Amino acid sequence: MGELRLEELSAKTIVAANSLTLRRGQEAFVTPTSYAIADAYINPVTSWPRVVLDGNDVVGFIRGNFDPENTQEEFRSCVWRINVAADAQGLGIGRFAVLALADEARSRGFHRLTVIWEPGEEGPEQFFLRVGFTVIGQTQYGENIGALQLD
Repeated sequence: MGELRLEELSAKTIVAANSLTLRRGQEAFVTPTSYAIADAYINPVTSWPRVVLDGNDVVGFIRGNFDPENTQEEFRSCVWRINVAADAQGLGIGRFAVLALADEARSRGFHRLTVIWEPGEEGPEQFFLRVGFTVIGQTQYGENIGALQLD
């Protein structure tokens, strides 16, 4: 693995981001990247879409949301989507992306980053807990709400 870096989503990287593959069983927990890409253009003021590059290869995608006026606190500074290519999982790429998003949130004056995930054996819960999120509640649909303190 080379040096990881983030780039804004662009015409050059959008196809690769949309083609990221997941491990078997993860599809039930992750919205397709194409949805997150479309979301980013529906609300470009609050959206922060980035690809993770290893050299010239797109190995991940993260979309953050920064909306300090949102009526729902968990959507003010949050991880909206994160996908890491199946063959690149477990190499620190997801951690790199989330910590970069946390740095961006901190630079915008936020003191907390949130994420919502559906519990399940193949789901992302262990990843988010290892990165430092703690469960602070549940949605009305039984999804976990996690928070990462940025102070």
